[in-house]
Amino acid sequence: MSEQIKIAILGLGRAGLNMHYSELSLYPELYQIVGGADPLFNRAEELHTRCGAKAYHSLEELLADSDAELVAVCSRSADHLKHTLQILEAGKMALVEKPIAVSYAEALELGKAHDQYPGKLFFRHNRRFEAGFSFLRELIAAGHIGEVFEIKLRRLSYQLRNDWQVLQDCQGGQMNNWGPHLIDQALQLLESPVKDIWCDRKHVVAAGDAEDHFRIMLRAENGRLADIQISGACSTPEPYFSVYGTRGSIICKDDEELSYRWLAPEIAGKSCTASKDTPAILPGEPSAGSMSSAAVKWRWGTMMVEPKDNLSTKSFYKILHDSIRGGKKFPVTCAEALEVVRITEEAKKLSEIKHYC
Repeated sequence: MSEQIKIAILGLGRAGLNMHYSELSLYPELYQIVGGADPLFNRAEELHTRCGAKAYHSLEELLADSDAELVAVCSRSADHLKHTLQILEAGKMALVEKPIAVSYAEALELGKAHDQYPGKLFFRHNRRFEAGFSFLRELIAAGHIGEVFEIKLRRLSYQLRNDWQVLQDCQGGQMNNWGPHLIDQALQLLESPVKDIWCDRKHVVAAGDAEDHFRIMLRAENGRLADIQISGACSTPEPYFSVYGTRGSIICKDDEELSYRWLAPEIAGKSCTASKDTPAILPGEPSAGSMSSAAVKWRWGTMMVEPKDNLSTKSFYKILHDSIRGGKKFPVTCAEALEVVRITEEAKKLSEIKHYC
């Protein structure tokens, strides 16, 4: 049996109690939840009821008493930097929930802490391991659709939300909520530094005053374009991923199914040399000058999402354990996590929120 890591959870709301606790419960042989802290003490008591973890009112109380080696920072976004530094200064490891920071200046402070406390600070970009995203990257790497030139990433829903996540004063809004997930995925798919950023933000149906609908476009130095849209104001969903390449495309509906249409391997994928001459009209062709349909052979179909690495978002804590106990390199680097915050901040500077309610 692998040696368990003693972990405590700071912040026992939607992320801490519903997500982190649920995921940790999948790996009882790898983790022992020894503590939980929340200013709403009944939540800490709920965690104690579920797994026996000691309940604390605050991080200070937890750090003074708990034998946890690792603390998951699931407090409110604006407190992530402060709480992470407290944990590291107390000699414990810290796992920071997204957004890792609410400004690039704060993110740089985390970067300094990452260097000051080597092997102690980890960033939870868990959507990096989504099954659909992992499978999509495998198909791209196999060369099926040729050279990628455009990527669309979507998460659309309709939510009449009214908690602190809809308030700018609390650093709420979709750009800090779902934004880090898809921006991180986009940066991985671009495979090149970002050159240009465009952003549009709207406040449509949620309470509060933060954006519940936004769109970001990122153009990389290699020419690839990532088009990201996240919304709590769209009643009709779109595919999670649409990727277009020189030999075809892949449409990933969700984490379970994708469709593809790419050229058969024997097809070159390019028309013959261009000519200024008037094109011949070929019998049966819909228009003059078009490439003969007989010269184009497609492969198309639908696949179940089945990445070879068998990863999913639920794999995150297994991956983290492999890094802490097994010495494997943690796949989310500090530089990558900081770049997500930089892109988010730059995008916000480029756009004012238009309010519809």
